[in-house]
Amino acid sequence: MAATMKGAISFGLLHVPVSLHTATQDNDIRFHQLCREDGSRVKYKKVCAGCGKEVSGDGIVKGFEIEPGRYVTLTNDEFEKAKSEKDRTIHILHFADAQDIRPIYYDKTYHVIPEAGGDKAYELLRRCMLDEKTVAIAKGVIGQSEHLIALIPTEKGILAETLFYHDEVKPMPKEPIKAELSEQELTMGRTIISGMKEAFDPAKYHDEYRERLWEIIQAKANNQEITQAPAEQQVSIINMMDALQQMVEQTKSRKAPPKRPRTRKKASV
Repeated sequence: MAATMKGAISFGLLHVPVSLHTATQDNDIRFHQLCREDGSRVKYKKVCAGCGKEVSGDGIVKGFEIEPGRYVTLTNDEFEKAKSEKDRTIHILHFADAQDIRPIYYDKTYHVIPEAGGDKAYELLRRCMLDEKTVAIAKGVIGQSEHLIALIPTEKGILAETLFYHDEVKPMPKEPIKAELSEQELTMGRTIISGMKEAFDPAKYHDEYRERLWEIIQAKANNQEITQAPAEQQVSIINMMDALQQMVEQTKSRKAPPKRPRTRKKASV
């Protein structure tokens, strides 16, 4: 897997050569757009506004409009030339508690892999952050943009999470009203949450909608009948207290250990 970035982590006087590799992938089913009448592909062409000819990817450069109709263009090589050694380095600004970062700030995840000569300094940084239960707040250039980055230690290595800047995060369009809750409602709510609590195991979860969609695609390809997914039964709940009570009962029955079958004692002769 090709590295998204090769550079280093700067930690005080320590210089840790590393590379960043994307940590996630998109497994969505992709569809083409087709003409409804004859089923042909609908294609989008990149056409030059001046000569009207179609332009391939190799013939396109990036341009910044400095005034209407006048552009300054930059090639990929020129973008790379603009980067100094400082830009190829992820500079740790300070350390922080992970819970200080609101989830809304997280953007994209990368695996941080030590390059030749960086193993010991990398392990020192990982172990110390893990022991101190901290993350590193850093800045670095990835691609053609400078990013705010959180370096997060794990049992296996270090993750780099790019963060949105404060001015990129939108405020809530409307703040929810904090309704009054009785102590009984809070107790029942906590009981439900406690009863449903279990360790997070990502291997347990899968995209059920994508699986059903793939079954439909295969059925249509084989001219088979498509069956509708069974609808879930909707339970009519009069009020929140009734709903909480039913959920508490369901939680108790789910957590209750199965009853052992009674064994008859053999009669002594």
